[in-house]
Amino acid sequence: MHNNIHSMKNQEEKWLLEEKFIGIESEAFNADLALLRNGTPLAYLIGSIPFLESTIYLDSHPLIPRTETEYWTEKAIAEINNCRGLTPTINVLDLCAGSGAIGVAVAQAIPETQVTFGEIDKEHLVTIGKNLEENEISCTRYKVFQSDLFENISGTFDYILTNPPYIDPAVDRAEPSVKLHEPSLALYGGNEGMACIEKIITQAPAYLTKTGQLWIEHEPEQSDKISQLAEMDGFTCTTHNDQYGVERYSVLVIQ
Repeated sequence: MHNNIHSMKNQEEKWLLEEKFIGIESEAFNADLALLRNGTPLAYLIGSIPFLESTIYLDSHPLIPRTETEYWTEKAIAEINNCRGLTPTINVLDLCAGSGAIGVAVAQAIPETQVTFGEIDKEHLVTIGKNLEENEISCTRYKVFQSDLFENISGTFDYILTNPPYIDPAVDRAEPSVKLHEPSLALYGGNEGMACIEKIITQAPAYLTKTGQLWIEHEPEQSDKISQLAEMDGFTCTTHNDQYGVERYSVLVIQ
């Protein structure tokens, strides 16, 4: 295992050199190398990360989008594509948006979407704006709100897609570098990681169209609770595995 970690570190050092410094070792590279070896995530040092067909900038150090999130976002895009003909405009809400990766990827993949972004941390709003601009999403197709969950959101949506803070501190699988460098506000959900998820499920029916869908990323330990909450709030719930065979996201549809 130790060898694996070592070779991964070497690979990251190589990527840093090639991606950010076009292969030229310099004082700036050595300074970044020291930060990388100290645990600063590579994506923060490079400044961006690919996410499906989009490039996601991380200027305000939001949560770094994960491959598991990319996996289910692609599934959501396929689902939205299937329902495209039913309405001229598809309204999508990216809730707890962070960098805006989910909503930007959806907007880029499906021109008929209007995407609203809700994010509690105002530092990240500029980053969301940059990601929309850099990925050439027309400003007529999106709205960005500072919002504690649904607080400043109005209207109804065909799809609500969310990667909320859901880590239960008691079952904390986060790497030390993640705990040190990534925003705890985006990682940890109180009440066994369920505090935000609970509020989202309870409040979502007021913000969904009749045929609307709520997609939530979560821990496998939370699947049963999500299913119970969903039922109490009038949803049918299907939980799906990610690409690693781990229960990772649930799709809730109003009954």
